[in-house]
Amino acid sequence: MKGTVHYEVRDNIALMTIDNPPVNPLSSGVRQGLSDGVAKALADDAVAAIVLTGAGRAFIAGADISEFGGKAEGPSLLDCLDIMDNSSKPIVAAINGTAFGGGLEVALCCHYRVIAPNAQVGLPEVKLGLLPGAGGTQRLPRLIGAEKALAFMVSGDPIAGPAAVTMGIADAVAEQDVVESAMDFTRNIIAKGSPLRRIRDEEGVVAQDRDKPEVFDNARKAAARKMRKRFAPEMIVQCVEAAVNLGDFDAGLAVERENFVKCLEHPQRASLIHMFFSEREVAKIPDISKDIEAKPINSAAVIGCGTMGGGIAMSFLNANIPVTSLEMSDEALEKGFGVIKKNYDIQVQRGRMSADEVDHRMSLLSGTTDYADLGQADVIIEAIYENIDVKIEAFKKMDAVAKPGAILASNTSALDIDKMAEATERPEDVIGLHFFSPANVMRLLEIVRGGKTSKEVIASSMKLGRQLKKVAVLSGNAPGFIGNRILAGYTRQAGEIILQGATPYQVDNVLLNFGMPMGPFQMNDLVGLDLSWRARKLSGMKPEDIPITARVADKLCEKERFGQKTSRGFYIYPEGSRAGQADPEVVALVEETSAELGIERRPIDDDEVLKRCLYPIINEGARVLEDGIALRPCDIDIVYINGYGFPEVTGGPMFWADQIGLDNILSDIKRFQQEYGGAVWEPAPLLERLVAEGKTFASLQG
Repeated sequence: MKGTVHYEVRDNIALMTIDNPPVNPLSSGVRQGLSDGVAKALADDAVAAIVLTGAGRAFIAGADISEFGGKAEGPSLLDCLDIMDNSSKPIVAAINGTAFGGGLEVALCCHYRVIAPNAQVGLPEVKLGLLPGAGGTQRLPRLIGAEKALAFMVSGDPIAGPAAVTMGIADAVAEQDVVESAMDFTRNIIAKGSPLRRIRDEEGVVAQDRDKPEVFDNARKAAARKMRKRFAPEMIVQCVEAAVNLGDFDAGLAVERENFVKCLEHPQRASLIHMFFSEREVAKIPDISKDIEAKPINSAAVIGCGTMGGGIAMSFLNANIPVTSLEMSDEALEKGFGVIKKNYDIQVQRGRMSADEVDHRMSLLSGTTDYADLGQADVIIEAIYENIDVKIEAFKKMDAVAKPGAILASNTSALDIDKMAEATERPEDVIGLHFFSPANVMRLLEIVRGGKTSKEVIASSMKLGRQLKKVAVLSGNAPGFIGNRILAGYTRQAGEIILQGATPYQVDNVLLNFGMPMGPFQMNDLVGLDLSWRARKLSGMKPEDIPITARVADKLCEKERFGQKTSRGFYIYPEGSRAGQADPEVVALVEETSAELGIERRPIDDDEVLKRCLYPIINEGARVLEDGIALRPCDIDIVYINGYGFPEVTGGPMFWADQIGLDNILSDIKRFQQEYGGAVWEPAPLLERLVAEGKTFASLQG
């Protein structure tokens, strides 16, 4: 059995300490130790109460995920909690550190809770496609009310000790060592003869919620808005409804168990657990050993303070790292700083940040128009116009002023890192740091290694990603890297499909129903149709050389329909609204363009739309793996979920492909190759090999 629970008696209090490093999950040995320890204390007349705590940095970090799907040894967690529930002696939780999932459910089964100020509590099961399955959905609303309990469980986000006391989850914040504080707390309740406080028996709080159906309506709306297509949130809402309306703990617990099984058997659970482990896997770089020491990054410089540069600067400020921002003029700096300050002020208005915090972050930001002022930065990132010649010139200037050992980085989304590195005398210090817009919000950081990038710089950049609270994925240096290289087929197919018979609105709706946050034409309107249109005009491209998939967008631009910025693009945007409305004029324009190109339109069903948009992602993903641009299939999954909005509930495009069946996908790709031709439908050799061998992308993970 894995893990143990130490038992000792101090005066008349039994102290039980969970010891299952590093984070004390509820493994078989811990569950056995909890059951045995409580039974031992109850059988000892010299013991008046029990204090339960954790060794190291965690109280109990949750279930042991490695046991999921297998046969559990020893008592179940529910068996342990039954013994605690039926204790005739008070049990006090000394929450010394992380108490997540089943760990918090154990604490809620105790009669009282004392928490360390820096300890965090949470019920994050929803993020794994599950729900609190050990009475959490029944005890928490009885303790803090249905509304707070739902918000807490449906978000899955943790809170710190003081907030837990304010919310009512814990009884006291420890003013000294948490175990000593819990001991004092326990001695006090023994001296007072305080009654046992079993949360399962308390009905007063939930009784007040029985005439408030709006609580559950609001929770469902919030879940639909924030956690699109997730199955588990609705199961959680139903469990809390049972806690409120059934008026009986055991009846509510039966609903919880039934819904937990539904979540456990739902395909989303496997997808989300895949994502959980993948986020940890992408941090491991096979040729970068743990012995390689990362450079400390205590200061940063960002060249450019526009949309991307300002967002990158905010990412550093949010991590308490001072930033020097370089712009071409004082006016540009003032404008950029104004946008940053406005973004922070919005967070204050929403209650997510205090004015003092804004003042502190802004105090870390300085501006300059002189490259020489960037000389002391530990990392310099250029975030300027996506033109290789302009970027090469910037790297020459960075190289001239940067201190020895500084990391020189490009925020390019597609351009050659090696060409930029060649412009310097230190190519080993050059790397790509591709932030996604808005950089201060999006979690993904695509790190691009050049041919001469040192292992130390790679290790430092991966560590920097963690500092900035990003999920960092390493990519090889190739046009478009991982994400944008794979995306090309998706957008090209969307453009072809509307010329062959679908409408932009049908295509967008199919992708929205799949779970994408927006369709390709909605995305075009958001980014601005004029960006590519102006680039084509500046390049002097002849009309006949313009890709057919860009013809409709260019016609819209000729009518000054640039997207959301002009309230008209593929969609019409009523004044002040970001929700677009379909426009018959656009449909007519699409049909006109089809006729000009000699394309005979036909009905295209939703299934074909979905496959033709998504299967190129799978096919090109296989090529990216074969070329060594991505290390593992899960790297592509993490990039697409965190950078491109691929729905989490699928586990990412490569995991989703395994669920669909690679043989089925290859069959459709070959059919589309016969019908439409083109390189996008040329089957990737890796895909063909995996199908021939009866293997999956997951088999490549090792």
